[in-house]
Amino acid sequence: MRIIDPHMHMISRSSDDYERARRAGIECCIEPAFWSGTDKEHAGSFFDYFEQIIGHETERAERVAGVDHYVTIALEPKEANYPEMAQAVLDRIPEYLDRDPVVGVGEIGLDQDTEEERYAFREQLRMAEERELPVIVHTPHTDKPSGTETIVDMIHDEDVTEERIVIDHNTENTIDISLETDCWIGFTLYPGKIEAGTAIDLLEEYGTDRMIFNSAADWDPSDPLAVPKARDEMLDRGWDREEVRKVVFDNPYDFFDQSPNFDYER
Repeated sequence: MRIIDPHMHMISRSSDDYERARRAGIECCIEPAFWSGTDKEHAGSFFDYFEQIIGHETERAERVAGVDHYVTIALEPKEANYPEMAQAVLDRIPEYLDRDPVVGVGEIGLDQDTEEERYAFREQLRMAEERELPVIVHTPHTDKPSGTETIVDMIHDEDVTEERIVIDHNTENTIDISLETDCWIGFTLYPGKIEAGTAIDLLEEYGTDRMIFNSAADWDPSDPLAVPKARDEMLDRGWDREEVRKVVFDNPYDFFDQSPNFDYER
């Protein structure tokens, strides 16, 4: 069963991880721009990073494992708290959104829910809306329900196209809030966010419409095979194969197929 993992930070992984992911069924991944372990100190660091994931990572994924690799570009919320640097990055993001492997804006959202983070979130929501691009939204690690409510309020206030947004990092404490929108619902199968078994329990309760699994697979303890393992757990529980395929392939495909630069063959 083919898999699309829509949230793999593969810049932090070895080439062996690409090969393992491909053998497990992952034929396509999307790499969102994210906080890479330490705060960047210069706007130029962002531009070097954007170039690396757009160029080098896309080439590496194809070369070592035959994986189709796409990118979303954004100022991540944690680093929106350096206003002068953040504005310099925001000013140049639009030029990256026109690049060939870039299929959306992300990840954007909230970390500590500061005014600076809210400003960057709204600015980038508007950039995506103007270009009709998908958006990956990061919900905060702490006080997650309140932060998710704030994000939903801003999405409603900006009157953007909710069907082009995935609210990610959901848990059992946020799913009802996210479902107040027409956004897609993401579950990051990652220590400290949500375990696969809990996410599958939620699918059993809420269904699979607009539901998406992803792995994160970043610098911290994480697993680029989290989605294939969740697929196997769903099958072991007796889920219908078509319903499993919907969560791990069809839903992420349909979400990113809204982008003009997403040309992966179904």
